[in-house]
Amino acid sequence: MKKQQICILGSTGSIGTQALDVIEQHSDLYEVYCLTANHRVKELAAQAHKFHPAAVVIADETLYEELQDLLRDEPDIKVYAGAQALCDIVEADPIDMVLASMVGFSGLEPTIHAIKARKKICLANKETLVVAGELICQLAQQYHAPILPVDSEHSAIFQSLVGEDQNEIDKILLTCSGGPFRNFTHEQLEKVTAADALKHPTWDMGAKITIDSASLMNKGFEVTEAKWLFGVPADKIQVLIHPQSVVHSAVQFMDGAVKAQLGVPDMRLPIQYAFSFPQRLPLKGERLDLFKTQDLQFFEPDYKKFKCLQLCFDAIRKGGNMSCIVNAANEIVNAGFRRGECGFLQMADIIEEVMAKATFDSQPDLDVYLQTDAEARRIATELMHHI
Repeated sequence: MKKQQICILGSTGSIGTQALDVIEQHSDLYEVYCLTANHRVKELAAQAHKFHPAAVVIADETLYEELQDLLRDEPDIKVYAGAQALCDIVEADPIDMVLASMVGFSGLEPTIHAIKARKKICLANKETLVVAGELICQLAQQYHAPILPVDSEHSAIFQSLVGEDQNEIDKILLTCSGGPFRNFTHEQLEKVTAADALKHPTWDMGAKITIDSASLMNKGFEVTEAKWLFGVPADKIQVLIHPQSVVHSAVQFMDGAVKAQLGVPDMRLPIQYAFSFPQRLPLKGERLDLFKTQDLQFFEPDYKKFKCLQLCFDAIRKGGNMSCIVNAANEIVNAGFRRGECGFLQMADIIEEVMAKATFDSQPDLDVYLQTDAEARRIATELMHHI
């Protein structure tokens, strides 16, 4: 059997490195065709030396010569740079699937190119569906490109739906660890720092996503994703705070039955399942011990304290380009909070103001999304600097 050729968009990040571990465990089935990174040129070169892909792409064009130099002893590896190169490489004929694990809006265009090239998409970049869910779903249908979720929660929902075919979903139960500030008061939240927020209780993720998890913006984005992936309106998606992170998410059906996927927090499982679906392959690692898992708790989220989650529901209901506005504003304030330029609670206040000020479009296309993203970032930056 021919090995499946995989292109990893964002191979030096948390998802990308764990995906390479999965590929290594199943080197008889999978092969790396292309690796890409944004700035981490040394890590990218080290991965290329180990996995010998056909091509590597560094998004930051200023690092092109450094990457070439680091790979001068690998003449068979083609080296490219820039945003356009990311869009071009995913269209390469030998590629069977593209793992979209870049962080942020920058993952949107390469994913669109991969869909149009009819590749199987293993989606870990949540912003793609948050920003342009309608467009992505329409293109995926048009080009018959399957989209398989890699987020642990959406993978859990997907796994719970296998075999259910046309059975209607009564409710999606989307779980959430609650982040490090679950029990903080409003007064305590006013004083938290980025260093506090970066201490996530159960998952090891990049800085941007860890901050989004602390503010529950990440969960709001996942509600948006679930709406598009599973065709369920927002009012049928319930968020549950589940500090133990054992139940990764669940689905309730019309007869009241609830199916859930449980496991230890290990992103390699959803990555591998997206690669191998409908098969389940062996995976080395810790196993869930139910004897040690005595106390599974579930709480209602506080939408007033964690306003970002509420803003995402508001944006879904408004539709059009509103979720794109939320995402762009969030990327600005998230980075600002990490630099100490705005407070934890101010992030949601600024995003809410951007939602009121940015140009709303009820029927956006890709050009509108690109304009919206730029405009919302500009407004958010101005507001943040006037705090």
